[in-house]
Amino acid sequence: MMAARIRKGDTVVVTTGRDKGKRGEVLRVLTQESRVLVQGVNMVKRHTRQSATSAGGILEKEAPIHLSNVAHIDPSGSNEATRIGFRILDDGRKVRFAKRSGEVIDR
Repeated sequence: MMAARIRKGDTVVVTTGRDKGKRGEVLRVLTQESRVLVQGVNMVKRHTRQSATSAGGILEKEAPIHLSNVAHIDPSGSNEATRIGFRILDDGRKVRFAKRSGEVIDR
């Protein structure tokens, strides 16, 4: 299995499509479908029936977006999209780093 380049809690930018340029936090990673759920991105309307627990109506919620359409934001402060690489530190930990700046993403 390949190591995950994008994980829950990461800040990403959408690179293509209707929401190009939007930024958000990854809420969920769907590994089987190679998709991610990004906060405030790819919003869809769902018509839901009223139930005992929730009121009915038209709800707006995020729909999954393909991994290839999002890029990690460089943690160095440049706020630009970057690719992710892997590096093994001196203490033996395998961490992700931003290829644009070389800064380590995992703490």
